[in-house]
Amino acid sequence: MNDLEEIIYKHALLNAAKHKGSANPGAVMGSIMSNEPELRSKAKEIGPMSGKIVAKVNALSLEEQQAEMEKFGVEVQDKKPKAKEVGLQELPGTHENIVLRFAPNPSGPLHIGHSRAAVPNAEYVKRHNGKLILRIEDTDPKRVYEPAYEMIPEDLEWLGIKADEVIYQSDRFETYYDYARQLIENGAAYMCTCDGATFKELKDNCKACPCRDNSIEENIELWEKFDTMEAGEAVLRVKTDIAHKNPAIRDWVAMRLVDETHPRLGNKYRIYPMMNFSVAVDDHLMGLTHVLRGKDHLANTEKQKYLYDHMGWDVPEYIHYGRLKMEDIALSTSKAMAGIEDGTYSGWDDPRLGTLRAIARRGINPRTIYNLITEIGVKMADSAISWKKIYGLNRSFLEPVANRYFFCEEPQLVEIDGYEGGKVDIERPLHADHLDRGNRVLPFEGTAYLAKSDIGDGIFRLMDAVNVNIEDGKISYHSTSFEDARAVKARIIQWVPAEDNVDVKIVMDDASIKTGLGEGALRDLKVGDIVQFERVGFARLDEISDGELVFYFAHK
Repeated sequence: MNDLEEIIYKHALLNAAKHKGSANPGAVMGSIMSNEPELRSKAKEIGPMSGKIVAKVNALSLEEQQAEMEKFGVEVQDKKPKAKEVGLQELPGTHENIVLRFAPNPSGPLHIGHSRAAVPNAEYVKRHNGKLILRIEDTDPKRVYEPAYEMIPEDLEWLGIKADEVIYQSDRFETYYDYARQLIENGAAYMCTCDGATFKELKDNCKACPCRDNSIEENIELWEKFDTMEAGEAVLRVKTDIAHKNPAIRDWVAMRLVDETHPRLGNKYRIYPMMNFSVAVDDHLMGLTHVLRGKDHLANTEKQKYLYDHMGWDVPEYIHYGRLKMEDIALSTSKAMAGIEDGTYSGWDDPRLGTLRAIARRGINPRTIYNLITEIGVKMADSAISWKKIYGLNRSFLEPVANRYFFCEEPQLVEIDGYEGGKVDIERPLHADHLDRGNRVLPFEGTAYLAKSDIGDGIFRLMDAVNVNIEDGKISYHSTSFEDARAVKARIIQWVPAEDNVDVKIVMDDASIKTGLGEGALRDLKVGDIVQFERVGFARLDEISDGELVFYFAHK
């Protein structure tokens, strides 16, 4: 029996053991193709052989099959379905003195997509008592939004993340120049003066450009006069495999000329590092032990490894994770900025945006986002977040802290004909599960505000007050007890006292606005407090303006 026949024989024995001694030729073939990828090119040869060998195995008794399995070391694995992996898996490699980084581009404030990187880095550092670096990658002046320099640390602070060190790449140009020169002197980089179209054609055909053969001296001479050239006249390239299967990795650009004004540097420099160069240099110099990044950076990781090899540096552990998708939310920073500029959005905290400050303004607890991202982990598979999931997690934080209040949208003042109960103070608990917080007092004397949408024909109970009969818009007293209301199946509605109320505006998650009146107890709130408007949902008090309370809606 040759090696190929033995492999087929083992797969046939294994398949027979799983099916009461009767192997299936198709299943055996499928097992070989799935578990022996190096044999896929021999499929036409293996097919006929499998049929003959399966027939031979099926002719054996169960005892003989078992003996053959023992002879060839074939074991049936008890495959139990894997539990769905939840949470952060353990970091590969060293767990001592770990150094990780969160490295956003300052093109705007952070959005929920950024938390995909920020939270795992922070959590691993917390678990292993490591070091977290916030590195602002601002080497492309076209993508720098100056207010983001302050907004990013604020957003991280809201998430509960504090970096041990903050570094700006725009402060490190001289360092990048030093390592660029070292690469040239090592023969690992060269100055390329080909125009972009010419180089692309050569690269796509796995051909080196003429500049690749320049001497080190020639490259140093060009490097030293680089900043006197016109933008686009030359670039510095890192040597890779010019026949690499991925054209994007072939001799990638490390340095280029930029004539844009930088918010922090002005026009001090013209030679700017490309991301793959500055990131690799910084990751090494800052002692990164692990690099967490999206799987869209797989090619960049491969590019950067060439630089590590050229310089003889130890390569950090790379962990790539899948994309984070979210329904019905604007995560594009550039689109959000365009919408702010044209008036579509009110600002970076417009409730329709996915920025962390928009989410915070609505009363989403930062632990909701932190815990959700931690639960998702850093697996390669793409992950989807739904508002339903966020609201479900957030509700567990808001339920215990949010006191309850009445709110009536489009309020209509009504007088209850026939009411003779006089003035009464109706008390309701601020929170039914936390009676120690006390009660709100709602004065009632036969008049009240009702929501316009609640005024329809039928018998209704004004919550904890009286039962009324509404017919053709006329409202009359019916009874007082809750038992009477239940007997006639009266619908329970909210109301707001006629003489003790406050103007309320609620900015909804789609930026629409509900206006109305809330009960007077709302005056005791301070900005930032979370409440639950009964039958409306949770909302955060955003501002108090001329006696009006402005809330931002969180969710039901």
